[in-house]
Amino acid sequence: MESNENIQAHLVSVWRESKNFFSIGGREGMLVLTDNHLMFVHKTESKMNWWKAITQRQVVNFLKSKNTMIHHDGYNKEDLSNDLKNNKNVELTFDEIDIIISEEKTWGSVLYLEYEKEGKKEKFQYAIAQDWVKYPMKEPTKFMKVDWAPFVQYIKERQKFTK
Repeated sequence: MESNENIQAHLVSVWRESKNFFSIGGREGMLVLTDNHLMFVHKTESKMNWWKAITQRQVVNFLKSKNTMIHHDGYNKEDLSNDLKNNKNVELTFDEIDIIISEEKTWGSVLYLEYEKEGKKEKFQYAIAQDWVKYPMKEPTKFMKVDWAPFVQYIKERQKFTK
């Protein structure tokens, strides 16, 4: 992330599942869109109390408006920079993204993403969870219906090369 970059959208309670062959399970995290990058942060230094409050506020926001171009208070560029020091978090430039599309399912809205990073092709689907089961493993039980179109458009408009 560059020092002059700003956060354009910040989504929490995002469930990411791999769409590669033989992939099982998923991972919860944050999807952060900046001026030049898309990041999936699942290892964060943010406090648990902040996370609980923000996820509840996000659900209320999405019930009022489906727009995904939102930014939560309490998480800024410095927090993001600290989280990106963990190499388990993914940072992509827009040109590394091969395919980005959204789709409406009966159970919620999905963002599909295909990219190539360090010579490895990855395929993921992202959805915003509304409700969770905690036992035996934390997994979403209900997903939100949101509008991914402005999110997708923001990235596509800034890609230098589209495939």
